[in-house]
Amino acid sequence: MAHRASAGAAPPPVRRTSFAEAFAGADTAADAERRRSLRRMKAVALAFLLGATVIFLACTWLQSRGSAPGWVGYVRAAAEAGMVGALADWFAVTALFRHPLGIPVPHTAIIKKKKDQLGAGLGTFVRENFLAPDVVATKLRDAEVAGRLGKWLSERAHADRVAAETATVLRVLVELLRDEDVQHVIDRMIVKRIAEPKWGPPLGRVLSSLLAEGRQEALLQLLADRAFQWALNAGEVIERVVERDSPSWSPRWVDHLVGDRIHRELIDFTDKVRRNPEHELRRSATRFLFEFADDLQHDPATIARAELVKEQLMARDEVARAAETAWSAAKRIILESVDDPSSALRTRIADSVVRIGESLRDDANLRDKVDGWIIRAAQHLVAEYGAEITTIITDTIERWDAEEASRRIELHVGRDLQFIRINGTVVGSLAGLMIYTIAQLAF
Repeated sequence: MAHRASAGAAPPPVRRTSFAEAFAGADTAADAERRRSLRRMKAVALAFLLGATVIFLACTWLQSRGSAPGWVGYVRAAAEAGMVGALADWFAVTALFRHPLGIPVPHTAIIKKKKDQLGAGLGTFVRENFLAPDVVATKLRDAEVAGRLGKWLSERAHADRVAAETATVLRVLVELLRDEDVQHVIDRMIVKRIAEPKWGPPLGRVLSSLLAEGRQEALLQLLADRAFQWALNAGEVIERVVERDSPSWSPRWVDHLVGDRIHRELIDFTDKVRRNPEHELRRSATRFLFEFADDLQHDPATIARAELVKEQLMARDEVARAAETAWSAAKRIILESVDDPSSALRTRIADSVVRIGESLRDDANLRDKVDGWIIRAAQHLVAEYGAEITTIITDTIERWDAEEASRRIELHVGRDLQFIRINGTVVGSLAGLMIYTIAQLAF
């Protein structure tokens, strides 16, 4: 209802942004110098007009006395045409920015009246001549961006600069991020993702893949070697066990004989297992691993036991605080590294930048490929968003105050336009002199 009630009300006036506001922070000293230069050129152009006027009046006065030499007519014609040319060009230049003498002559004050159309035309001109895909492709291809970038990056000083700037960006990003948010993301995206699925089937598939490739042999060999090394040094342990568990009436020398025999047999057995890849014990261990991998994938009881182990692991305090611990450690390492020019992080970044630069500098195929990527990306951007980019020009000009925009544009280009007035005076004088001369010769 409130919307309908306000529908008939006059919309609030659109506030125009003045040119001065649009260019806030401009160099006022430069503007003052432009203003002085514009005034000097206007004075010079006016001096040409006044000079032609004085000459015209003087020649007219001499001719009115009836005793003027013949050349006076030529000078008078040149001065008269110079005055006409100067006045015509003054009118043309002035009409761009304001009404000449304040008189609202049609088609004057063009910039103020046609500001928005000029902005639209400028936007179209920029889009068609600067943001056309073919133009952009040609400019980028001629620029050889990849080659120049490679030469620049391959220099160590520049690579160190890139590393320093990258470190600054990393510090800003790390300081902007809230610890709670990052920890929540890590916990949700990593820790919880690990805990969600059942562990049994994927572990079984991984184990089956490793067994199919024979990866268990290295583990079995390691275990056999360690068992043999343990057996070599297990004599005292075996002797103590035999003495502890033997009957009280058993003689001590009998216990020693039994212990020595057990020790020798254990050494011989582990040595055979170690030396023979086809030993029955090793084959039995392999069969057990295959069966265990299959049970992890298909046996409900084994899968349930794997889930129980998972729950016990995930319930540990170390796992529950894994996200907090990981982010705290990463944040500390990053902050310490970015501030130290000799840190491993900055050194690695600089080394990587140098390698990238050298590759771009020395590999012509890579340069062509990167240039192709850049050109295609730029063409896509200007083809898809060229109109949106040029709306920055048109929208900005539409927001400018017309009066202020006209004054500011005149301040920037008016000095050069005064040469039109000067040239109009000179060219007009020459044209007048030529026309008068032809007339005298013809008649």
